[in-house]
Amino acid sequence: MRVHNFGAGPAALPHDVLEEVRSEFLDYAGTGMSVVEMSHRSREYQALHDEVLVTARRLLAAPPDVDVAIIQGGASLQFAMVALNLLEPELTAGYAVTGAWAAKAMADAARVGSVYAAWDGSAEGFRRTPADDEFVIHAGTRYVHITTNETIGGIRYPEWPEVTVPVVADMSSDFMVRPVDWDRAALVYGGVQKNLGPAGAALVFVRRDLVEAAGELPNYLSYRWHTENRSLGNTPPMFTIYLMGKVLARIEARGGVGALAEEIRRKAERIYGVIDASGGFYRSPVEPAYRSHTNVVFRLADEEAEERFLAEAAEAGLVGLRGHRSVGGCRASLYAGVDAESVEVLAGFMEEFAAASR
Repeated sequence: MRVHNFGAGPAALPHDVLEEVRSEFLDYAGTGMSVVEMSHRSREYQALHDEVLVTARRLLAAPPDVDVAIIQGGASLQFAMVALNLLEPELTAGYAVTGAWAAKAMADAARVGSVYAAWDGSAEGFRRTPADDEFVIHAGTRYVHITTNETIGGIRYPEWPEVTVPVVADMSSDFMVRPVDWDRAALVYGGVQKNLGPAGAALVFVRRDLVEAAGELPNYLSYRWHTENRSLGNTPPMFTIYLMGKVLARIEARGGVGALAEEIRRKAERIYGVIDASGGFYRSPVEPAYRSHTNVVFRLADEEAEERFLAEAAEAGLVGLRGHRSVGGCRASLYAGVDAESVEVLAGFMEEFAAASR
């Protein structure tokens, strides 16, 4: 029996996509073999690979001066790659520290070059993201890095920030479920294991002038090498890319990024509605204007109540609801692969659990 999976990543994938993958697993496109067995230089795989890159560009409406790459290693590798490719000895970078992942990105970049906190929400408990006029931009800043959605803390930027330098964005938990403002964004990246496919890769969009200005790096750490080689300079994570292509095609067939953003907003509103109507039984630590649409974090009265909630939820087939180990509590991740039916089942369970506990 399929469960209702609200895990934060790797996350639920659309059931119809998984069924299609199962039907092709032993024989892809009449080749008599699986995608995981064939050469990445084969005609069949290269056609699949190129279509993924084209579809990703089209869905995010990337302008002609922005290149796209698929790079093994996930977003954590990008924390260092961004600084390696963009920073120069005389330049610095600002980081908006909005939670755990922004702090990790800044810490890795600091191992490469000069960085500073352009805003730090730790004193407030990471309950919001900064307004445009709260960014402090130092002279000689090459870029400002933001995390558009903090998976652990459950906060998001309601709008893309407008600052005076290029914006680099980690979009891991809301990639392809919200549009990118290309007038402000110069590089966006994200691990694909939340909205787009299985773990194993990051999707990167980078403005070409930034790539061309980068110094000499080892091939695999160079955005220029990846874009010039169509992400085929080495053996890519073929199964991840194959499955991601099916998810991207599904997003496009269902109306694209804008339609998916609206669908996820409605799913989030349903769960936040239960929280806000519970009379304090459930509580969100995030200021309402900054609440994540993809990662709904909430608390109950105490840890004992939370453990009982999680145990009974699991018995009801609702899994992946435990908050991150660093903060505790509960979290429902409502990514692209989580359907509205699962969200409705969770909302009903939360209402019944609250009523039975009073």
